[in-house]
Amino acid sequence: MSFLEEAGYDKSAVDKRVNDAWYTIFDPESRNRFYFDAPDNTGFMEDTGNIDARTEGMSYGMMMAVQMDRKDIFDRIWKWARVNMYLDKGPNAGFFCWSNKIDGTKNADGPAPDGEEYFAMALFFASSRWGNGEGIFDYTKEARAILHTAIHGSCSMWNPDNYLIRFICNCPFSDPSYHLPHFYELFAQRADEADSEFWKKAAAASRDYLVKACHPQTGLAAEYAENDGTPLPLLKHGTFFSDSYRVAANIGLDALWNGKTKELSRIADNMLRFFDGMQPDDFMEYRISGKPCHKKARHPVGLCATLAEAALAAEDEQLALRAVRRFWNTPLREGKRRYYDNCLYFFALLALSGHYNIY
Repeated sequence: MSFLEEAGYDKSAVDKRVNDAWYTIFDPESRNRFYFDAPDNTGFMEDTGNIDARTEGMSYGMMMAVQMDRKDIFDRIWKWARVNMYLDKGPNAGFFCWSNKIDGTKNADGPAPDGEEYFAMALFFASSRWGNGEGIFDYTKEARAILHTAIHGSCSMWNPDNYLIRFICNCPFSDPSYHLPHFYELFAQRADEADSEFWKKAAAASRDYLVKACHPQTGLAAEYAENDGTPLPLLKHGTFFSDSYRVAANIGLDALWNGKTKELSRIADNMLRFFDGMQPDDFMEYRISGKPCHKKARHPVGLCATLAEAALAAEDEQLALRAVRRFWNTPLREGKRRYYDNCLYFFALLALSGHYNIY
């Protein structure tokens, strides 16, 4: 039984909510979609707030597609990314350009590690669910190549000294929301065998890092933080803002796939307690201590969704139920900023409905 069913929602209503959300994002008849077919059997996820395609959203779309058993959409997105975003020369060869114009033109010459780790996990799941094909559709080969480059390439995405993912290649600090220990546990089983121990250590290091990066009372983490968890200065993304919301989702998914841990469950409870009684319109930008920064949250629906996903890790059942009910009563976002909010919304819906699975 899914968490939403345990919370009292009928399975048919839950399944309908999942299918309706998929339709909203992907169906060509939906006015609020942000997936679009493109020529030559490709497709892309548009960041509607910035009018571009990002490895973040492209890899998210692939993960959504594999969870929903939509190989057609998965292969279209992957082909668009592989054709338009792949970097085949220079110091970042083997990675993907983090932002492209929607016509496919590159906006940058470097990657963002959150896209690479989601690409790899989605590809491994596709291999298990549908089997490997040829060329770029040999999913396992492609995933292993991404991860090999990420830790052995000249522009390393993981710090080899402490096993922490970097904000960008060779960067001295991290982004707490990039830490996906539940992915690294699976990478240890599926990536190159010689790197298995690295990924096991990365999973442990990321769980330890989240404890350091999340405030001991509020559970909030900064967008960017030093390797000891200390937030960067406020004007350098050192506040609890858009990127940070994913920490709650990641803790929840780790609990769903690997079971709860005392330390991460405490973070989930603290976050849920901090926002308990608020509605999305109340959400602000905060210092991690909880002090408001006099700026409204840019993605309030996304934050509402990730808090609901954190309920999967929470020990306080009443806090968890209230967070989930707030989410259930919040619709998908419309308008210019819908892309990021609704990606986080759909992932929370998958996790809470029992449809976010390991393949």
